[in-house]
Amino acid sequence: MEHSKMNILLFGKNGQVGWELQRSLAPLGNIIAVDYDSLEYCGDFSNPEGVAETVRKIKPDIIVNAAAHTAVDKAESEQEFAQLLNATSVEAIAKEAEILGAWLVHYSTDYVLPGTGDKPWVETDEPSPLNVYGETKLAGERAIQKLCTKHLIFRTSWVYASKGNNFAKTMLRLAAEREDLSIIDDQHGAPTGAELLADCTAHAIPKALSNPNVAGIYHLVASGTTTWFEFANLVFAEAKAAGIELKVKNTSPVATSSYPTPAIRPLNSRLNTTKFKKTFGLELPCWDVGVKRMLHELFSASAK
Repeated sequence: MEHSKMNILLFGKNGQVGWELQRSLAPLGNIIAVDYDSLEYCGDFSNPEGVAETVRKIKPDIIVNAAAHTAVDKAESEQEFAQLLNATSVEAIAKEAEILGAWLVHYSTDYVLPGTGDKPWVETDEPSPLNVYGETKLAGERAIQKLCTKHLIFRTSWVYASKGNNFAKTMLRLAAEREDLSIIDDQHGAPTGAELLADCTAHAIPKALSNPNVAGIYHLVASGTTTWFEFANLVFAEAKAAGIELKVKNTSPVATSSYPTPAIRPLNSRLNTTKFKKTFGLELPCWDVGVKRMLHELFSASAK
């Protein structure tokens, strides 16, 4: 089958990753992109039967699922809803993908892991989620592994994009209003751009099509590690270099325990990406490269 004729069904087109995937997947084939407001097709993940019906109707060669319930704290009080979006609908898609013999690409999270210690997690580490969001995402992963032979599950963390809200934008807003900021410094991870995830996905799909043995779970994040405190300080340094007036004078590092949240957060979100890099022959850029590019986009947009 010629790649140009492939049908790619993308769920979650309006999310951070989905938005970038519309761009990165375009050279691979014909994209049918849906979201909860897609009237012609059911892109609404609270309706698993409708989602399955959409797959049957479109008969895609590849399904890329970028839809999820990602409100981590809300998930604690919306357990059934999070389960519906992150597991039940994913299971419905996995079943249909298997019937069609289609590839299913799905995004998961480091939150399925225990979040302890300081070693980067590998794909074979035993999952043990700390919160409801992590539990429902793990249920989604397991449904795919059980039901769909041709799958790529990309576990990522600390995802940001220039579209929508992100940590950097929040910090810039606070830094314009306050002189003193306390920022969490005991959670470790790699901020990963939606753009990087989308580009890596577009690179991985042709490899998977030509070699079904690559099916499985992969850790996919930018390289290097930072904390939210270091991340924020990079944001402020870049803003100042770009001539942006900030009120903030002092930033102080604090422990996660200073900011209690409904959902427990992992302290160790480091992910080992060796398997991804070896299988797909890619190097992953350092986390600050994408962050700086996103910030320069923001600054130039706000200067206009």
